[in-house]
Amino acid sequence: MSRKPKKGYFVRGQFVAEGSELDLELKAELKGTTEASRTDLKRESTALQKLGEALLTLRADLLERLALPEKLTDALAEARRITNFEGKRRQMQYVGKLMRGLDEATLDAVRAALDEQQRGSAQTTLALHQAEQWRDRLIADDDAIGEWLTLYPGTDSQQLRALARQARKDAQPDKTSISQGLAPRRGRAYREIFQLVREQMEAGDE
Repeated sequence: MSRKPKKGYFVRGQFVAEGSELDLELKAELKGTTEASRTDLKRESTALQKLGEALLTLRADLLERLALPEKLTDALAEARRITNFEGKRRQMQYVGKLMRGLDEATLDAVRAALDEQQRGSAQTTLALHQAEQWRDRLIADDDAIGEWLTLYPGTDSQQLRALARQARKDAQPDKTSISQGLAPRRGRAYREIFQLVREQMEAGDE
């Protein structure tokens, strides 16, 4: 039994089957309105709603700097207050609708502000990890103290050495801790070294 040929047409020597992706693209060029364009609009609408959701997490100073329309800032404030799931979902749909009214320059500014906040969060996390590593090294090794003082000569060396000695002393396990398998105790000196390290690192970055 012969196979029924597909319906379609030729464009520049290429066969285009009806209903294919290429067929829809060509019709979009001719008519300007097809199912494909409606899909694109829906995709864009979803992306803008997600951008609006991200705005809920933006710091107040960055949000204020954007100078968004009052309707949108009020809608975002209301979304933060709503705790009911369905109510929040509807409010975010409204936020998405307002986002579609923003011009491209404002949308670019929103994305840039979110990127700036994300970079700041990543840098803060990295700085905390570095401070923790230095704290542990300074307590564990006297040579690390000399290395630190070379990098951060503004540090009070006497204070740092005294804190390191006290932190080591505090960490010495007693008989009860050993018998119960408890972790070494961390006293005030342990916390104060971390604070000192953070302050010196921040001063060095300025």
